[in-house]
Amino acid sequence: MLRIGLTGNIASGKSTVSRRLAEHGAHVIDADVLAREAVAPGTPGLRAITERFGAEMLREDGTLDRAALRLRVFRDPDELAALNAIVHPEVGRLRAERAREAQQTGVRVLIDEIPLLFEAGLAPQFDAIVFVDAPVAERLHRIVEHRGLPTADAQAMIAAQGDVAPKREQATWIIDNDGSLDDLIARTDEVWQHILARVGP
Repeated sequence: MLRIGLTGNIASGKSTVSRRLAEHGAHVIDADVLAREAVAPGTPGLRAITERFGAEMLREDGTLDRAALRLRVFRDPDELAALNAIVHPEVGRLRAERAREAQQTGVRVLIDEIPLLFEAGLAPQFDAIVFVDAPVAERLHRIVEHRGLPTADAQAMIAAQGDVAPKREQATWIIDNDGSLDDLIARTDEVWQHILARVGP
């Protein structure tokens, strides 16, 4: 089984690339989905978050108020580190569990979609890495338009992800999302052919 890490900066087009690779037959594990599972009602993750950040982080139905938590940790590195220390180990456990299941069922290409792959030091876990990138101005526009965030917050989110150059240097394949949707799909299809070459017959 070929394990590939799929990553990219915020609003770069990772989800579109992920869906296209799945259409080609890759099995995708989405870290954002795992992160939601890790803090679902009744989980140790959610209990740890409420103990650390308070019951005000919960909605009336007992689910995590992700927006409130994001506001709490967004501009405070210590608070963010505390949250990551709770969520990341559980997400890692779930990812390993899903990978074992995939291998047991004969999956040949496993894609781990992980937004903070490089930041979390996970690159060595993969046989290859796909990095999706887009111009800063375009990413800023997408965040403001699609997520309804103020421009200043969107700029801070982009800045928090750091310099793109080291990420591009570590990637096996780079997909630049600086054109149309058709361009992005075509570039993803090209990478898929490279993946198939790695997998072999």
